[in-house]
Amino acid sequence: MGLKVAFTYNLKRKPGNRGLPDDYYSEFDSKETIEAIANGLRSGGNEVFLVEADKGLLNWFQNNKVDIVFNIAEGINGESRESQVPAVLDFLGIPYTGSGVLALGVSLNKTLTKKLFEHAGIPTPKYRLITDPAVISDEGLRYPLIAKPNSEGSGKGITMSSVVRNKAELTREVEKTSRVYQQETLVEEFIDGKELTVGILGNYPPAVMPILEIDFSNCKTSGEFFYTWKVKEFEKEVEESKGLSPHWYCPARLSETEAKIIGETALKAFHTIGCVDLSRVDIMLGKDGVPYVLEVNPLPGLDPVDSNFPYIA
Repeated sequence: MGLKVAFTYNLKRKPGNRGLPDDYYSEFDSKETIEAIANGLRSGGNEVFLVEADKGLLNWFQNNKVDIVFNIAEGINGESRESQVPAVLDFLGIPYTGSGVLALGVSLNKTLTKKLFEHAGIPTPKYRLITDPAVISDEGLRYPLIAKPNSEGSGKGITMSSVVRNKAELTREVEKTSRVYQQETLVEEFIDGKELTVGILGNYPPAVMPILEIDFSNCKTSGEFFYTWKVKEFEKEVEESKGLSPHWYCPARLSETEAKIIGETALKAFHTIGCVDLSRVDIMLGKDGVPYVLEVNPLPGLDPVDSNFPYIA
């Protein structure tokens, strides 16, 4: 007998003419992704209720009884928005899939995440948090640098111009982040190397999935050479043939020793943030052989066509 499953999500929309940046809704999921996941849940004989994670969320769960919640919701408003659905469910005592309030809140704050990595001895690029665009310091950092919003996901706020080679360019990007995204800017050394992502699945113990390598040498038309917001929006199967999106290698082109070290590093990052069930760990393997952890995503994209995690699985 199947379960009553509530499926919580946020539906991707177009920003329209409200003065919002083009990538405003890029963390949210398309109607096609939501339907694909819902059908997967139904295939196990479950009764599935689609629940958009908006301001009516609390009222819905107070008036509808379910056995469990399958949560992919990014939340709305605020730097801890990914924690909103788990917080409501914890409050009501309803079990759910994925990481809890703390892991989701920490992981969306890139600087706090990096501080935890440092404390745990996990390699991460040298960085600085710039809180005031009028006071910009690059002391102790080596160019090129990359500037990104401190509390965004899905490549939001990251474009080719985010990689800067001098203080004037850095100032431009910090001012843009403050103006457009109204938040602090994380500045870190740009690591030139092999871009990798590692899926972690399950508990007791969690399993390290095959490592995925993202090769940007294919992007001759777009000129993109790292994961920007624009690259993440491309439809992979269509755009790769046009030289717009990168080629994926899974398993990654790594030696056995490299793969072992990277898997262990990803698993350590997963535990450091306090993730459960599933997560994706993004790593740059530097030319110095060091696996630099960029971030941990406890809410990895689950688009069956374009997302890294389903491709790895």
